[in-house]
Amino acid sequence: MTKDEVAREMRELQDFICAELEKLDGAATFVEDKWERAEGGGGRTRIIESDRLIEKGGVNYSEVSGDVTPMMLGNTEIDGDSFYATGVSIVLHPNNPHVPIIHMNVRYFEMDNGTYWFGGGIDLTPHYIVPAQATHFHHSLKAICDAFNASFYLKFKTWADDYFYIPHRNETRGIGGIFFDHLSANQAISKENLLDFCMELGRSFPEIYASQAQIGRDKPFTEEESNWMNLRRGRYVEFNLVNDRGTKFGLVSGGRTESILMSLPKNASWAYNNQPEQGSKASETQKLLVKNIDWIKGG
Repeated sequence: MTKDEVAREMRELQDFICAELEKLDGAATFVEDKWERAEGGGGRTRIIESDRLIEKGGVNYSEVSGDVTPMMLGNTEIDGDSFYATGVSIVLHPNNPHVPIIHMNVRYFEMDNGTYWFGGGIDLTPHYIVPAQATHFHHSLKAICDAFNASFYLKFKTWADDYFYIPHRNETRGIGGIFFDHLSANQAISKENLLDFCMELGRSFPEIYASQAQIGRDKPFTEEESNWMNLRRGRYVEFNLVNDRGTKFGLVSGGRTESILMSLPKNASWAYNNQPEQGSKASETQKLLVKNIDWIKGG
């Protein structure tokens, strides 16, 4: 399997997800912005903004290559002289606080020394955590993982708990999901199977998101709930700008800033020392922003 074949799968995945999300939103369509990178490669940034379901969302495809710079060596785990990377990245911010933020990405790296690996993940960031919905989300991910390797879900779920964590807040970004990186072929799984795993996760994304979005998209909400949504979006911004390795790699590798920062919400807010009222939905959500919850067993 060549890197060109992997890139073709990624492009087709972007097309599929965009088409399905347009159906789900029911009002808006994606606007595409093609771009080229002077050092090598380029991509297709697709943005959707709607008054219906998705206030702001992006589905990005990129295929970039070039020399490994001193800045990249100091800020990433890459080790080599030149690199190739391709992948699809998705972030959706809804209009309704009863619909969660969702993120997914799948990616492939290849170095000039022949080293390669797959990475990616998916996580859910509800503004208000509903345990039954969290359990359903994790069951969906476990089914995908189990179809390829029985050890994947628990390993990748733990990895996600550790990755999607905001140390300076001592809280998780949401209810986690799965996260994986530096996966290459071994006796248990082939390179082709790893690509198939990434593609299955990607093709399942629209259905996974729809199962969450349809529950809350038409629920009425108050100004207080809208304000809480913007505070939770603020936490999302903090993670992406301070902790996210993908954002850091994109910026230090000379990536396209507009495409990298498409993951940020249209609006967000911060309030000094905000403390939700005890017993409120916001307070109960705050209590569940911790690692190692067994959502498969219902929390």
